Amino acid sequence: MAVLGQGQPALLVKVVMAGESCVGKTSIVRSYTEPGAPACSSSYLATIGIDFKVKPIMLNDTRVKLQIWDTAGQERFHTLSTSYFRGAQGFVLVYDITNMDSFQGITSWMKDIHEKAGDEVDVILLGNKCDKESERVVPKRKGEKLAWEHGIHFFETSAKDNVNIEDAFSLLTKEILEKHENETQLPNII
Repeated sequence: MAVLGQGQPALLVKVVMAGESCVGKTSIVRSYTEPGAPACSSSYLATIGIDFKVKPIMLNDTRVKLQIWDTAGQERFHTLSTSYFRGAQGFVLVYDITNMDSFQGITSWMKDIHEKAGDEVDVILLGNKCDKESERVVPKRKGEKLAWEHGIHFFETSAKDNVNIEDAFSLLTKEILEKHENETQLPNII
């Protein structure tokens, strides 16, 4: 994926990060949008409510401006976080491989996504913190199985070591663009 050049107008794509608190959503966003900046730090600061970053990219000769919304995972912000689901074209659903509760919450987040954003949005599932293999409590096959059950793609990632972050966002963006191209070509068929 190349960085955006000048010329044609960019397609704005809204992507929402979702998942429980402390799974690494903010670190994933930072790792992806701020190359070279430390994705993780020892002084963890929880997202309060919502935050967003913009990443301009070029994919298959299409200029895309990814607007990545980083939601708070804490229960007290749940209603606020899910209100940002409307209008999103894609979701990055994240759990922590060292925290079984975060994995078990994925089904509830999927339900929220379908209720607030519809069934046609693109979703990917990330099992984050794969750099902490010795602390793993969620086997990789469980993540793969859950993704398969929901018909979505799955990656194990590490925001700290920048493992599979670029690949995950590239695949999600590619799927969103393909759906967008199919929708814009539909009127020409009739």
